Amino acid sequence: MLETKDLILDKGNYEDWKDLYHNIWIHNESTKYMLWKVVTSEEEAMERQKKAIANQEQYPYCWTVYEKKTGQAIGWANFYEIEEGIFEDGGIAIGPSFTGKGYGKQIVNTVTDFLRDDVGAKKLILGYRHKNIACKKMLEACGFVYTHSVDKVDPRDGQAYVIEYTVKELC
Repeated sequence: MLETKDLILDKGNYEDWKDLYHNIWIHNESTKYMLWKVVTSEEEAMERQKKAIANQEQYPYCWTVYEKKTGQAIGWANFYEIEEGIFEDGGIAIGPSFTGKGYGKQIVNTVTDFLRDDVGAKKLILGYRHKNIACKKMLEACGFVYTHSVDKVDPRDGQAYVIEYTVKELC
């Protein structure tokens, strides 16, 4: 478990499906810069939560994000070790009602400190879609530096997009 001023990052549980469904999964704006589709039913949310729990069980640096003051599950933060000491994000997302509060910065800074201090990470790589200006500004504020761009195709609709990669050296 990791803790910030306003958030707790912890392994999720099955009951989180309802919060995640209402706070993030049913909102079109939540999927705008992600690779998943809007969840259209409670049954689909329950299945998605089963997959999220399995992912969090398999990978040690994947968490559900909870808002402290409400106790609600509001998103997730996934990080993977791609080479020894080098970590890359596999997605950080919080629901639209929880953006603009500094929560993204809290997540990135807390995970960065944890991976450096407790895991021995040397480098952290985070990517964002080129049009996601809020994420770009947040990563710059957290000390990440742009390295390169990669052209991609969204498997949901076949549209081209660009991922911009940033890096932060941790040693």
